[in-house]
Amino acid sequence: MNAPKKKRDMKRIVGWILFASLLLSAVFTAIRLAFAPGVDEAAAYDMQRSDFVLMLIQCCMAIIVMMIPSFIHRRWSIPIPNFIYILYYIFLYCAVFLGEVLSFYYRVKHWDTLLHLFSGAMLGALGFILVSLLNENLAEVKLSPFFVALFAFCFSLAMGAVWEIYEFTIDGLMGLNMQKYMTETGEALIGREALTDTMKDIISDAASAFVVSVIGYFNLKGRLRKEKEMEQAA
Repeated sequence: MNAPKKKRDMKRIVGWILFASLLLSAVFTAIRLAFAPGVDEAAAYDMQRSDFVLMLIQCCMAIIVMMIPSFIHRRWSIPIPNFIYILYYIFLYCAVFLGEVLSFYYRVKHWDTLLHLFSGAMLGALGFILVSLLNENLAEVKLSPFFVALFAFCFSLAMGAVWEIYEFTIDGLMGLNMQKYMTETGEALIGREALTDTMKDIISDAASAFVVSVIGYFNLKGRLRKEKEMEQAA
């Protein structure tokens, strides 16, 4: 079995594991939601209706967004490497299934920060790949390595900002706690403490995206230098 086929098979396997986990979790959560206690009926340590609503929303949204890379590939014929698919699926699995369904956000210290470091790096790499493809396929436009790296960094930060907007909006509409402005027991945080989770997420996105952009910059610059030397030698 050659390497490309192995990567395609791995992408398919990881994708099906993610889809099955999310679908079963959504069904299980919907059943639990029907019998979950309200705020006034549940003890502090019990899972309440709002907890199951959040799980159900996250599972359903994850099933939808896991299809986005394939849609982009089919709609605009943009080649997305298999490893990006695999990393994307792993991120969704860790964020939604492990994070929300199995409560890793509360059980594992700094789980949210680790996921944002991971997603920032992944989105930075995706931004770098997309612009590099554009750079290679448009003969009349040659973007500098610095611009490509800058775009990758900004792309990752923009996607991180969109995610924070999504969390803020869903929290407001559904009365949930995606931005962790309340403690696990429902106590509302005040002032700077209420902003800590959101700012920590953005800083984590920026830090990992910056590292990937710097690595990509020097990688692309070195590759262009080698291509120039080969042209001069020829």
